[in-house]
Amino acid sequence: MADDARNASGTPAPMASHAGHSGGHVVSSRATAAGLMAIVLWSFMAGTVRIVAESFGATLGSALIYTVGGILLLVFRRPAPIREFPKKYLIIGGLLFVFYESSISLSLGLASLAASSVEVSLVNYLWPTMMVLLAAAVSRRRHAVWKVLPGAIVATAGVVLAVGGNSGLDWRAAVQRIADNPLPYVLAFAGALAWSVYAVFTPSWSHGVDGTSVFFPCVAVALWIIHFASGQGWPAEPPSLVAWLFVFIAAAAIGGGYACWGYGILHGSMERLAIASYATPVLSTGASAVLLGLALSLPFWCGALLVAAGSVLNYLVSARRSDPTT
Repeated sequence: MADDARNASGTPAPMASHAGHSGGHVVSSRATAAGLMAIVLWSFMAGTVRIVAESFGATLGSALIYTVGGILLLVFRRPAPIREFPKKYLIIGGLLFVFYESSISLSLGLASLAASSVEVSLVNYLWPTMMVLLAAAVSRRRHAVWKVLPGAIVATAGVVLAVGGNSGLDWRAAVQRIADNPLPYVLAFAGALAWSVYAVFTPSWSHGVDGTSVFFPCVAVALWIIHFASGQGWPAEPPSLVAWLFVFIAAAAIGGGYACWGYGILHGSMERLAIASYATPVLSTGASAVLLGLALSLPFWCGALLVAAGSVLNYLVSARRSDPTT
């Protein structure tokens, strides 16, 4: 993706007719579209990562995926020189990015049962709701949080129904598993909060510089450390060529998704991306079902409708705020 044009002072130059204004900064519709593409790419993440984990193990598979993804980003989306990065963005933004990815990897690895993995994923999928509420809270608009709260509740209920219902989630058993082994759930919640903070605040910290290609290899390093610390080695049987192919597919989907998302949140409409992010877990569940040969249940489709309804509610609130006649 091409960089935004800059004026003589080094700040982003105004875009042409395809851009608008939001929150006092120029918003590119092309960047918003790129951010939406990230949500589509991420939908393949869960299914492909699970296929890789079956051949390589959870920690080694994740380390390989992020290593290949980091290399792809460095080749196709070379980062700006480090000296151009604002220190606040480089340090705090980088720590939030690495913490989120590492916490999700660890939380899934610490989930001892398949059902626990579904529950941990549900906790992780709180990040779209956190992102919508946090973006509203920092918008300085009166009653912004209360206005987006109904849509957020409806969409979150839809996510729980779509993801949990399709997996046959037993809520009483889930409560007992959380009480017996709370660490993966705490990590998933902390990671979701970290990612929502990253998405909402880094656009103002970065001054238009995208650090995705710098942060992504750092995640790979963290995952290799986690892998070696876990004591897990190489698989007993050499992985097949198909397994290696899925490493590349997962790396391309995840790395490409983060590249699109980083561009989108820096130069696109944060409100539109926050609302659209509710689709991430639903698309992910649907794509995983297709990749893994699973059936999509009635609760999944009901949950998908609730996600759509909640997203529409928040979109209408956003559209009304941006309409100068209202």
